[in-house]
Amino acid sequence: MEIVLLERIEKLGQMGDVVTVRPGFARNYLLPQKKALRATKGNLQYFEKEKAQLEAVNLEKRAEAEKVGEKLEGLTVAIIRNAGDNGQLYGSVNSRDIADAISEAGFTVSRNQVLMERPLKMLGLHDYRIRLHPEVAISVTVNVAQSQDEAETQERLGHAIIPSESGEENDAEDPLEVAEAFLDDPQNDDPSGETETTEESSEESEKTDD
Repeated sequence: MEIVLLERIEKLGQMGDVVTVRPGFARNYLLPQKKALRATKGNLQYFEKEKAQLEAVNLEKRAEAEKVGEKLEGLTVAIIRNAGDNGQLYGSVNSRDIADAISEAGFTVSRNQVLMERPLKMLGLHDYRIRLHPEVAISVTVNVAQSQDEAETQERLGHAIIPSESGEENDAEDPLEVAEAFLDDPQNDDPSGETETTEESSEESEKTDD
């Protein structure tokens, strides 16, 4: 089906472009959302007549989105979920969950603005793009953890806290800690035992010579 775009559509075209798309995509998304019109003679004439007004409205909305984007760019939101020892979630985090978390942080975002190919199923820090306008997209970090304390630790460390991996790390001895323990041992600091033994050996030797 041929349509004329009323706004920029990623990987499809800019405002005013006439493109061919699948009929279902046009009927179920582009046309109902008023993002495009059928490329009929009448609609093309309408677009040319209203083009200046449409572009002015688009510029205004883009400017507003850019202002919001400046505040939203780089935001980190925490989402708490239970997970197994390997870090895999019992369930998942979807676009609605991310949109809700961003909204709780003070920014109004719908699930359709979250660019997410598939649900999130692992603990950790994950970056996602949020489309505020057809020509404005920013990045936010989704911090998925099992508690608020873990979320804060993950954000500080910059990586996920995986229970199984954490256990292995805790079992291993830190070479620095071993060295410090050795130096703190009084027996290692006091050589008096060795000195006494040496002195006693010397006295016994003198008696034997006498």
